[in-house]
Amino acid sequence: MFRRDEKAVSPVIGVILMVAITVILAAVIASFVFGMGSNVKKTYVVSATASQQGSDIVITYQGGPDHQSVDYINVTSPCTNSTTNPTVGSSLTCTGSGTSGRDHVVVTATFLDGTTQVILDTYV
Repeated sequence: MFRRDEKAVSPVIGVILMVAITVILAAVIASFVFGMGSNVKKTYVVSATASQQGSDIVITYQGGPDHQSVDYINVTSPCTNSTTNPTVGSSLTCTGSGTSGRDHVVVTATFLDGTTQVILDTYV
């Protein structure tokens, strides 16, 4: 049956769990009070696509729900170019290597609040 020295196990575990919950709660509250959670930037939803057509690379701006917040986009590929106030569906054609999978294309969008976000990073 039960021994007298085993009855204290359950209360000790309960106290340890209560202390752990209190410490975790204090850490979460402290992070909000001291502003550790305020450095998170907004993630915008816009996109672009890239495809290879012969030796040319065609980069198409697809837009998205946050399209109105885009100031300009910058394309880094075999040719570097930037477009101010891009329209949805607009395309940029660059001359690539002509070999599929060898051209690295990176498209970044700069938004009206000054933040920059990569919207495409691929090989075509």
